[in-house]
Order: sequence, then C-alpha cells, then structure tokens
Amino acid sequence: MEIKVEVGDIQQHPAKAIVVNLFEGVKKPGGAAAAVDKALAGAISQLIEEGEIKGKFNELTLIHTLGRLPSPRVLVVGLGKQAEFKLDKVRDLSASALRYLRRVGAKTVASVVHGAGVGGLEPQQCAQAIAEGAVMGLYRFTRHKKKEEEEREIEELTLVELDAAGAAALRQGVAKGRILAEAANRARDMANEPANYLTPTMMAEQAEVIAEEVGLECEVLAREQMEELGMGALLGVAQGSSQPPKMIVLRYRGDRRRKGTVGLLGKGITFDSGGISIKPSAGMQEMKGDMSGGAAVICAMWALGRLKPRINVTAVVPATENMPSGSATKPGDVLRAMSGKSIEVINTDAEGRLILADAIAYARQQGLSPIVDVATLTGAMVIAIGKAATGCMSNNQELCQKVIAAGEAAGEKIWQFPLYEEYKEHLKSDVADLKNVGPREGGAISAALFLAEFVEDTPWVHLDMAPTDNADKEKGVWVKGATGIPTRTLVNLVLGLAQEKPPARRRSQQGGTPGHGRAAAS
Repeated sequence: MEIKVEVGDIQQHPAKAIVVNLFEGVKKPGGAAAAVDKALAGAISQLIEEGEIKGKFNELTLIHTLGRLPSPRVLVVGLGKQAEFKLDKVRDLSASALRYLRRVGAKTVASVVHGAGVGGLEPQQCAQAIAEGAVMGLYRFTRHKKKEEEEREIEELTLVELDAAGAAALRQGVAKGRILAEAANRARDMANEPANYLTPTMMAEQAEVIAEEVGLECEVLAREQMEELGMGALLGVAQGSSQPPKMIVLRYRGDRRRKGTVGLLGKGITFDSGGISIKPSAGMQEMKGDMSGGAAVICAMWALGRLKPRINVTAVVPATENMPSGSATKPGDVLRAMSGKSIEVINTDAEGRLILADAIAYARQQGLSPIVDVATLTGAMVIAIGKAATGCMSNNQELCQKVIAAGEAAGEKIWQFPLYEEYKEHLKSDVADLKNVGPREGGAISAALFLAEFVEDTPWVHLDMAPTDNADKEKGVWVKGATGIPTRTLVNLVLGLAQEKPPARRRSQQGGTPGHGRAAAS
C-alpha cells in the first residue's frame, strides 16, 4: 500500500472513500467534516440529530455520496472524548477505519489528519501514528493460504492537508511511521511462521537478508564456535533437537566516533516443546512463536538500518529448538554457562533463561552496555499482569524509565516489577551455583533474578513479553496472531539514546544472562 501526502481539499478528492471525523458530544461537524456535510446537503448533521452518529471512539458510519462528491463514499469516524484523545487512538482509528473500508472494497482512501492540534499533538506525530495504524492494522499473514479470488486490498492511502507549509512535516511523519510499522510486521511474519518454515538456520538466513538489505554486519556462530566459547547453557538446550543451533549477531555502526555500543538481546526458541519436561499438547502449536523476542530484536535492527541514528547497536539472538529426545538435557543435569557459572536444570521447560545466559555472557564479552533483553520468558508473567502489558525488571532505574517511556510512545504498555533480594533464595542449588527455576510464586521475578546473576553490574532491562507477544482477537492496530511487540519500543529507545551524550567506553568482561519460554514452567 502506498501512503501519500497531498495538499488540497478532501471533499474534492476522487478516492473510493474519504475519511472525516468528529469528537463525541459535538452537535455540528466542524473543519473538513463540515465542508463534506454541506456538500452532502447536511447528511452528517442529520445523522447526528437522529442519534445515529454520536462521535464515540471507533464509531464508524459509512455514507454513500450518490454523486454529490467525486468520492462515492464518506466514512465518519468517532474520535471519542476530546480530553481523552492521544496518539494511541490515532493509530487504532486508522487501523479500524482502513480494515472497514477494505471490507467494503475501497481500493483508494483519502483521509484528514486525525488529532492534529488536539491536546498538544503535533501534525507530524499524528501522520506518523496514522501510517503506523494503517500498515499494522491491514496486516495479514497469508503465506500458506490459497489466495481468494475476491480478496480485497487497499492500494493507496492519501493524507490530505490544506496547508502546503505543513505537508513536508506530514511526509516525514509518514516515512518514519511506515518504517516502524513495517519493522513490527516483519517481526509478526517471523513469529507467525510455522516452526518447519523457521528453523534456527532459517532464522539466521532471514537475519542475513535483513542485514544485506539495510547495510548491517551479520555474523552467525555455529555449534563449533559456541563450544569454543564455552556456551554450555545454550548447547544444553539445543542438544535435544536435530536442528543445529545458531547465535545470530547483527551490528549497526551508526557513529564510529562513539565508543559505547547498545546491546539488544532476543530469545530465539523457534519451537518450544518443553523438552523432557514436556508441555501439555493443548495449545502447543503456539510455541512456534517462542522466538518472537528474537524476531523483535532482528526487525528493530532493520528499522535502525533504515532510520540511521548516530549510535552503535549490536543485537544478539541465540536460536535453537527445545525438543525431547534421547540426547536431550534431563531434569537434574548440570550445565556450565559461558560465564563459568554452573546451572542445575530443574525444569527443561525453563530453557529461555539458559540460552539468554550465554547470550548475555557474549554481549558482556563484546563490551555491550546497556543491555536490553526481550523474551517470552514466563507463563508466570501472564498470570501476574494479564495480557495488556509487557513486564519489565531492571538493575538501573534510569534506563528502565527510558524503556517504559519508549513503550508509551509506541503504544506498547510496560509495567515494572521489583527485583527483591529475598527471591534469590529460590535459585539456590545443592549441586550447582544456581538452579534454573524457583517456586511458582513470583516465578517471573525469580526468572529475572536468574538473568541478573549473569548480567552483574551492566546496566540492564529485562522485558518479559509473554503476555503481549500474541493477540487472540482483532482490536485497533492488533490483529489475531503475533503482535510484533516490542519492536517499535526498542527502536524508540535507541533513537532516544542516540540523542544523549555518548557514554564512556567500559571494559569488556564476561558474564551471562538467561530467559524462558512463554508457557507454564518459568
């Protein structure tokens, strides 16, 4: 779909549908809606008087123009209460309106810029949000389905602006919004792929394609290199699968004068059976998405390659399957991570934290700081917070607040949990330096504390995205299936860090961190 910005009068636009709006409680349409209403002989005003149009948020009313306008359709969208209007609602309205118009067969759409000037919202921000909502809201994963003969698509969206002076800012907003949304959709594509179409090797190949496309450096470590580095935790998870593990490393060098490098780490379990501690069969097909943290990190790097901020970023994604077999790690086995710490495996379904232990050790060896890891880590987080937000924990409050703010700007909710010292008792082992699970109570926190044992003093934020990696119904920018969270949050975070004074170089050191899968045991 092409997204354009044009200077003109929306009521004269020949698109197959034009979109105008009004707030809840408004008795008469204003702005562009008033001009369209006049051309329609007061049709919008009449529907307001009769109570059919109330302006409630996400209310969609289609009016056929019957030749009174160049466009055959007008869609009036409700913005809700003006005092509650914000960028999240711009994204969601854009997504909902375009899905509706796709269903009625409008191939071209022209719209006003929703929200510009309301509550301090800048037109450029609103244009970015509209583009994000459009691209994400129209997303469909149909690669493995036969194309329906009457399958409809919107081919063009035009934002119509009366003021020629403001058009350039709108175009900048659209361009950035499109990149952010396409990055999220790429992450959705990866997470929605069946596991036989996205093995660790295939995931690494996709990362190589992305790197080539936007000028990143890509290195893929194979089993032999992991053995040389002593990545016993990652290899312990991988040994139950016939698919070889991969450690995917992407490097973006946006400012060679800057000494520090941000580390983005993502869990890449391309299928999680639970291993010997096997999961229940019901719903196990969803475990193809246990690599969605890795997908978000890889696709965030693609966006950074397009946006080109002045900062250095390295992504590290340990990728493997977690399968049961005669060679699989067993409960009670002891693994030695790259950091040198030994780990008693109590539950093989707590595998994500094991592979992240070696990813963090590698990241610290490379001198990456700060580090943000992203993982569908624990079912416990879903129980704790529900499915509305991603959980986060950190050893650095300033960095944590930046991540939360980056999520807020993306419309991706993040809620912080504590890392209380008392929970470390849960990880004590009788036979190793630590064990990979604690009790069910506070499971998401003890999982993060496991990671913290490997992070040590590196500034770090852990994002447990198990609640938000998948949507079970259509709502606003979200469609059923993988969400692409927190791809845009990561991009926003890096863009914000790029505006800060570069940190001093820190010495390379070894250490590690872990993460876990999104189902039961954490």
